[in-house]
Amino acid sequence: MSFVHLHNHTEYSLLDGANRIPDVVKRVKELGMPAVAISDHGVMFGCMEFYFECKKQGVKPILGMEAYVAPSGIASRGSREDKDSYHLLLLARNEEGYRNLCRLHTVAALEGFYYRPRIDHELLKKYSKGLIGSTTCIGSEVNQLLLQGRYDEAQHRAGMYKEIFDEGCYFVELQDHGLPEQKQMNEGLLRIAKELDLPLAATNDAHFLCQSDAEPHDVLLCIGLGKLKADDNRIKFTGHEYIKTPQEMQGLWLDHQDAVENTLMIASMCDVQLDKTRNMMPEPEMPAGHTDKTYLEVLARKGLEDRLPHADEATWKRLEFELDVIGKTGFEAYFLLVKEFAQFTRQSGIQFGVRGSAAGSLVSYTLGITDVNPVEYDLTFERFLNPERVSMPDIDMDFEDARRDEVIQWVSERYGKDRVAQIVTFGTLGAKAAIKDAGRVMGYSPQDTDRVTKLIPTGPGWSIDKALEEVNDFRAAVNSDPMVKRLVETARTVEGIARHAGVHAAGVVISKDPLTEAVPLYRSADGLPVTAYEMGILEKIGLLKMDFLGLSNLTVLTRTFDLIAATHGAAVSDGLASKGSDVRPETSEARPETSEARPETSEARPE
Repeated sequence: MSFVHLHNHTEYSLLDGANRIPDVVKRVKELGMPAVAISDHGVMFGCMEFYFECKKQGVKPILGMEAYVAPSGIASRGSREDKDSYHLLLLARNEEGYRNLCRLHTVAALEGFYYRPRIDHELLKKYSKGLIGSTTCIGSEVNQLLLQGRYDEAQHRAGMYKEIFDEGCYFVELQDHGLPEQKQMNEGLLRIAKELDLPLAATNDAHFLCQSDAEPHDVLLCIGLGKLKADDNRIKFTGHEYIKTPQEMQGLWLDHQDAVENTLMIASMCDVQLDKTRNMMPEPEMPAGHTDKTYLEVLARKGLEDRLPHADEATWKRLEFELDVIGKTGFEAYFLLVKEFAQFTRQSGIQFGVRGSAAGSLVSYTLGITDVNPVEYDLTFERFLNPERVSMPDIDMDFEDARRDEVIQWVSERYGKDRVAQIVTFGTLGAKAAIKDAGRVMGYSPQDTDRVTKLIPTGPGWSIDKALEEVNDFRAAVNSDPMVKRLVETARTVEGIARHAGVHAAGVVISKDPLTEAVPLYRSADGLPVTAYEMGILEKIGLLKMDFLGLSNLTVLTRTFDLIAATHGAAVSDGLASKGSDVRPETSEARPETSEARPETSEARPE
């Protein structure tokens, strides 16, 4: 008999879970378990990464989250109870369940956020179809009532949840990490299960991979809490919250083997298929009787006549060649949509520029997306798009940073506020940050950690392993000083783990359907919607992603032109930098200087 872990926290339970997704999937596969679940605290950040990794390794993915429930409703704020909230494990049985999970996640983040994203009973009643729930851990409503000796209320609350979920989809969850509270809880839970005829499910609330990872996880937890390891007055784990083997779980519940067997039943109940190809690109505006293909051809040919009235035969042939390639790759709608962005920007008098190889497209020039004639500058179209390309072309647009919000606001109004969002990104613990944070919670002085971190060169690409291999002084310090060695070895275990969520400096996603049909939404520091999935995942599931980057130099240019007009009574009209034109042709493929790993807008960590 095998077993399936249904309650697991990855690194996306930020600074609480230490499990990296590929490692979790690899571990359960090694242990012969057919499936595994993801259930991070209040968020679905890792769900799609987890889904694709499970598919890659041949393990069945079970998507979920451990939601926070506001006992007095998501509108209630101010009390200690509102701040703490309760835990509720939710797992998606099917695609309807996944969409409802996305909706709950979105409302929790955008409307219910108070210290953490929260749902309530009314929301759960509305979006419970296709979901599995449980009595969850010590932090749940049912278990807290049991610990307070209020058995009748605990039973009543469990009965309420039984009615909320579909028949047979609410489970009594049993955990045993050696805590006396759990022993007290489990006695009440077994009684509730018998009296309400609820099935049992054994879980282990895993936060790290193996038992030997308990110490590094404790360091990570202290980093998140801002506490010292030596501080006895803090949250501590028992060291049993890891991915246990099926044999360990069976041995733990000898008197309740049905709780172990039911994890396999739950795994069989869950079948979410999300890798079907979906076209989620919004539809561009066009006159009646036209298709994307015919309208693009009409606009491109007319644009060439207007912008290059004396174009030679070679230029016309190039235009037809580009249109043919765009048609074969199926990206006509993409060009028409980008044309709409450019047209609005020009009409609004906002300085903008197009970055990268899009300057090599004659179609982009004839549509008014760029102002650089690629024929005149001998720019290559194939560098931008060719018949072998399977991914969407990438036209990155730069705007005045002072007016970038106007563009995003227009896009939201044009396509629908529920169909447009900025994109989340995650800051991680780099080599130096990992050493400094680990040293701080382990009680090392700032001077000691600084001495170690200064031995690692500053710059991208440096990891602790790379420094050990290539930096003689760093390697010598580690090998000669046991305290330094202990510090560096501990830092290696947390290096690269997600630390906080932020907002991508440029990315905006636009969908034909409401975004919550495919992705959950989170909130930025200023409360605006951002996707809970990173850019690469969004592209993989078929959403239109645009890079709208705000540049201060374009704002400076605009103010300069305005000052010239005000002092000399004439606008700048030399053709090099008029309103809404490219300031200079840029043919580099380089991405924005702002790294995705270092978001401009930092986000408070969800607890």
